Amino acid sequence: MTETVTNQRPAPTTFLRAAQEAGPIGLTPAGLQAQATLRARRLVVLGLNLVTLAALLAGLAVVLDTGGWSLADVTILTAFLIGAPWSVLGFWNAVIGLWLLHGCRDGLKAVVPFIEAGERATPLVLRTAVLMTLRNEDPARAFRRLKVVKESLDATGEGVWFDYFVLSDTSDPAVVAAEATLAEAWAQEIGEPARLNYRRRLDNAGFKAGNLRDFCEHWGERYELMLPLDADSVMAGDTIVKLVRVMQAHPKLGILQSLVVGMPSRSAFARIFQFGMRHGMRPYTMGSAWWGGDCGPFWGHNALVRIAPFREHCHLPVLPGGPPLGGAVMSHDQVEAVLMRRAGYEVRVLPVEGGSWEENPPTMLDFARRDLRWCLGNLQYLKLLDLPGLEPMSRFQLLWAILMFLGLPAWSLMIALAPLKVIEDSAIADYPAATAAGLYLLFLALYLSPKLAGFADIVLTRGGVRRYGGALRFLLSAVIETVFAFLQGAVSSFRTTLFMVGLAFGRARIGWNGQARDAHALSFVTALAGLWPHLLFGSYLFATLYALSPVVLIWSLPLTAGYLLAIPFAMLTAAPSLGTWLARAGLCGIPEDLAMPPVLAAIRDGERA
Repeated sequence: MTETVTNQRPAPTTFLRAAQEAGPIGLTPAGLQAQATLRARRLVVLGLNLVTLAALLAGLAVVLDTGGWSLADVTILTAFLIGAPWSVLGFWNAVIGLWLLHGCRDGLKAVVPFIEAGERATPLVLRTAVLMTLRNEDPARAFRRLKVVKESLDATGEGVWFDYFVLSDTSDPAVVAAEATLAEAWAQEIGEPARLNYRRRLDNAGFKAGNLRDFCEHWGERYELMLPLDADSVMAGDTIVKLVRVMQAHPKLGILQSLVVGMPSRSAFARIFQFGMRHGMRPYTMGSAWWGGDCGPFWGHNALVRIAPFREHCHLPVLPGGPPLGGAVMSHDQVEAVLMRRAGYEVRVLPVEGGSWEENPPTMLDFARRDLRWCLGNLQYLKLLDLPGLEPMSRFQLLWAILMFLGLPAWSLMIALAPLKVIEDSAIADYPAATAAGLYLLFLALYLSPKLAGFADIVLTRGGVRRYGGALRFLLSAVIETVFAFLQGAVSSFRTTLFMVGLAFGRARIGWNGQARDAHALSFVTALAGLWPHLLFGSYLFATLYALSPVVLIWSLPLTAGYLLAIPFAMLTAAPSLGTWLARAGLCGIPEDLAMPPVLAAIRDGERA
């Protein structure tokens, strides 16, 4: 069974019908908020960002203007203009989110006015298909997670409303055989064959999006909702039921995205990474949802999707031209979100922790492979900015997703020009060193602001620090993760820069295949093969800055040390022994490490067995 995703743009009558179905005048389609309220919030955020960015640019211009403008100065200012907006918006999202969490009485209700519908014990009346998409993954691991989800849903007493689908795009014959065997055994165990469907396509046309599209075309009429899960994701039954109740209460809610957090991991890299993501995600997502409102994000999994409008309105176009930017859309989720909103349905995120998890890549190299796939997918949005009928906020989301990755080579270029600027500025007697240092520290604070807001959120939340193992462990973990973030950020940004240079020359290729999930060591040869350009770039920076200005070299370390240390950093954070030591010491843990929910405990026990 195959499917080709075609470029189907709705006729103008579709937009008219969507407008007619958009709900009460002046309110969002589901009637959850006044459009004027969201417009006011967005104007406030826009104003704050423009003023902040203008102040930063003015300060940088003062520094660069000293001694006259050179080509390097113009290049740095331009690169800063491309790279800085992401950090500026991250700062304001974090500040707004922290204020909503701890500075006002009904902050959560102001962001998610639908939350009460999920708390009411309303009987379910909508049928939901729980989907797990696979491509050359460990089948035993994937089926174990899906079984645990079913058991958790059955425990709520509402399990009869859910059926399960394993949607395979696997090409490896041995893995195909294992999937089929596990599916047959599980179907017999359930005793109701219709409750579990296993389907394998002969090819993966359209990648994961094509896989889901195939489900909607063949089985979608049977269900009102679908819950896509990746092979590394899992959700608790009570959380799923609450989300379904929200979707029942608001028929014009098209996508409801849960806040996905990391699972306990034996990998040091994943453990440290998700410690930082865990506390930083809540203020950031809360702040962005405050003004994003009905044009929320979709991350492609751990979210409820209303099938009928998804099937009718969320066809992904086949992008014109050849690879790498042409063909099937790889980062499909945000495109589907903006198409759902165009159809007159809201897309919302619930920025509340609990009951929704995923596994993070176990090594730096695995993380980079995933990041490069996202990078290519987001750059494909360049060909989608002219989609007709999009909400202004939706068009901004596509543009912002592009800028997220375009900013990385901009920063790499600025850092590469640092030695040249040292040479140019060395002859200036009245160089404004204090202004330059202050601007640099201010930017570092902006860069760290989501992380710092996350730290503050945990400290200000009653019992928050205790959930992370106590004050001392939390403080030490925060220091470890901050250093990790600088090193990892340098490695990731430079690898993405090289990838984008390859894209410009048509030499970069990314596929869609199974991912490594378990902790494993990296050999020196493997790390060197993947990260030798970082070592070369770092050696250039350190040698030139040491010769020209050791003081500048020392100041640059937060942004440059990661290049020189990329290989040992990747090897160390992949070492299983480090992961074991961190776990024993209780460092960089998450609340689930100390109080494991039943769903995750069942997965752990199954893996041990």
